[in-house]
Amino acid sequence: MTEIRDLRLFNSLTRSIDPFASIDPGKVRVYSCGPTVYNYAHLGNLRAYVFTDTLRRTLGWAGYDVTHIINITDVGHLTSDADAGDDKMEAAARAQAKSIWDIAAHYTEAFKSNIADLNITAPTEWTVATDYVPQMIDFAKAIADRHCYELETGLYFDSSTVPDYGALAGGRDDAAHARIDAVDGKRHPSDFAIWRRSPPGEQRQMEWDSPWGKGAPGWHLECSVMSFDRLGHPFDIHTGGIDHREIHHPNEIAQNQAYCECGHDLPAGFTGARWWMHNNFLVDRSGKMSKSKGGFTTLFSLKDAGVHPLAYRLLCISAHYRNELEFSGEIVATALTRLKRLVMAVERIRATASTEAKEQPFSGQEALALVSLKEFDEAIREDLNTPTALTKLEQVLSIKKCPATIKLSLIREMDKVLGLKLDTITRADLRVRPKDAVIEEAEIEAELDRRQQARADKDFAASDVIRDALIAKGVEVMDGDPLRWEWQINLGG
Repeated sequence: MTEIRDLRLFNSLTRSIDPFASIDPGKVRVYSCGPTVYNYAHLGNLRAYVFTDTLRRTLGWAGYDVTHIINITDVGHLTSDADAGDDKMEAAARAQAKSIWDIAAHYTEAFKSNIADLNITAPTEWTVATDYVPQMIDFAKAIADRHCYELETGLYFDSSTVPDYGALAGGRDDAAHARIDAVDGKRHPSDFAIWRRSPPGEQRQMEWDSPWGKGAPGWHLECSVMSFDRLGHPFDIHTGGIDHREIHHPNEIAQNQAYCECGHDLPAGFTGARWWMHNNFLVDRSGKMSKSKGGFTTLFSLKDAGVHPLAYRLLCISAHYRNELEFSGEIVATALTRLKRLVMAVERIRATASTEAKEQPFSGQEALALVSLKEFDEAIREDLNTPTALTKLEQVLSIKKCPATIKLSLIREMDKVLGLKLDTITRADLRVRPKDAVIEEAEIEAELDRRQQARADKDFAASDVIRDALIAKGVEVMDGDPLRWEWQINLGG
């Protein structure tokens, strides 16, 4: 059996960093709240999956075998997270005059494309909400008598029937829930829909027969059902964005407690998962990071501007996952520059390692590199301290007179957690063609050849004309650099 290294992780339940121990020795079961596939994921959404991937890679680094589930929400999520408004999927289908199934398929594939571009490890299994509706109905039947009541609009969970409702969010807050649109007949503002009955005379694209009428499951129900079905209960870790900590996850916990009859044969404080972990917000000071406002930045728009997706991954891990992360065009451009420097340094090390003698004498510099790996390990096992871990990687790159083969080996080890593809990516790979580019790469290379000849002929006026023409077309000319040119990035205001 692989030796398990100690980990300390922040648990939102305790609001403290605690030593982690899995339920089954050597194995960890993780469930992550996935996207509602009614639109493209914005960069704030995607930060959650960079965080979860870092967690998964760190668990593997520590020696655990990880089973990881991410769900796809294609039904039940309302335009408010707390039982108000339309189903997001139905609303998107109406707005785009498309089948709801086509909407789900398109945005699911777009999300998976984002995941691949960010070098996020695919989950052990994707689960899809509509595949689990029969199990959701059975789950609701099991808790209905003791914990639910029926209204004209559907079946509602009585949040007063479980102990310590809302503890994950810091306590029950009826005043906060009261700020949402009221539902006639609800006993408490914090009660939530288990099953939403289709309104009389209205036919949804997605609806099913149930004991509470034809309709669709509530959003919170699906995660309880799918996590228990695929991971059992209790399981080890449940992840999501910090916004889920206030309503969605407390409602999940309430359902989990009701279903398992907490306080009978389960330990006090049972919530379904032993650890609840949340990443903080991505903050765009321009206010664009909001789907509800109609404008937001996606990974696709970053690529269209000429930014490699791994620059955004680097930006995410350059801050601790529990801290707010500020986003702007200037900030992501700085992350891209940092990534280029890392890649250039590793490329030089790879080139040296390929010609270096296999046997090298041990040196103090080699010992220094190994100390950096030890400090990297300590940082990453202390609640995923990626900012410090990144500095340890950069320390290894900067060490002089250390065999390149040793440095390359350490870089590969560190990148198992960081996920920046440093062992394979090249600086040329980071040269992403902007969407609005009006010149082809072959033409750029030909123009640079022509410019090089002009410079050789000392025709500097002609050389400047060629350079200026390339700049006007979004090409940055780099004299004396083997790469010769890069695309200019255009992130707007």
